[in-house]
Amino acid sequence: MPNTALALTTVARFPEHYFLENLAVRGDGSVLVTALLHKQLWCVPDPRPDAATGPVLVCTFDHLVTGIAEVEPDVFVINLSDAYTTHESHLARLDLTGWAPGDPVSPEIVFTFDDRARGLNGSCLLGPGVLLVADCFAGFLWRVDLAEGARGATARIWLAHETMEMDPGSDVPPPPQPGVNGIRYGARTGYLWYTSTAQQVFMRVPVDPATFDPAGAPELVATIDNADDFCIDEDTGFAYVTRHRANTVDRVPLAPGHDEPRHLAGDPFDPALTGPSSAAWGRGPGDHGRVAYVTTDGGTTAPPDGIVREAALLRAELRTES
Repeated sequence: MPNTALALTTVARFPEHYFLENLAVRGDGSVLVTALLHKQLWCVPDPRPDAATGPVLVCTFDHLVTGIAEVEPDVFVINLSDAYTTHESHLARLDLTGWAPGDPVSPEIVFTFDDRARGLNGSCLLGPGVLLVADCFAGFLWRVDLAEGARGATARIWLAHETMEMDPGSDVPPPPQPGVNGIRYGARTGYLWYTSTAQQVFMRVPVDPATFDPAGAPELVATIDNADDFCIDEDTGFAYVTRHRANTVDRVPLAPGHDEPRHLAGDPFDPALTGPSSAAWGRGPGDHGRVAYVTTDGGTTAPPDGIVREAALLRAELRTES
């Protein structure tokens, strides 16, 4: 019976102790990467293994940088959140229409969360102008309704559930284990999926296609530890989940009762896949469901063998092996 494997190629390198947190692939194929602790946004203009151009710094923020979502063509909303200190949290708008790497940019704060916010993490778009943001330390999902052009916003709690809660008593080394972490929406099947790192679960929630509000209670899809972010393929019915501290990428079913999570890369340990943090499909012809990009932190959070390596952006290609 054919097996699926994940072939990894490093396409961009970053210095040691860079925590590459999240990414977004632009329509032209370039990749935006958030660097959490350095409060930076980077661009990899040409994510090919033999590309002559390396990562280009886009801008630096005043706060830790986590999730990023494209809310209109080449308009991005970026999550800023001092999750480990003051918990101050904002959304920044960045318009890259007509932008070329190296050009100056003008990000603007378009929303500031109230004191219920504790630590913004992943985000995704549900529909036009409707953004979901995971609050991994408060233990719920924010719904953000964006004004036209994403130049303003309002926010309310979309859903809170015990599976989204952090675990302050965790015995793993700092930083604390987040609760709800990565989120992705599948418009075709009508579900919102999320990982909860502390609760060690992969969950789904039905979404009302008219209101974009929850249409039912969260449902357990699979038990999985160390889960961070992921990308989904509704055609095949699988998610591809980065297991940050476990240094693997796993294939996980999108519906309960269908197989168990299975390692596709990182078992045995692959130094190139040290601290995988997020995944997003490429946007070239035939990329969806076949070619994804994966960020790593090089072991900044939890070096598996005591060695912190360079952080990286990886190209991950799904291959069928006989």
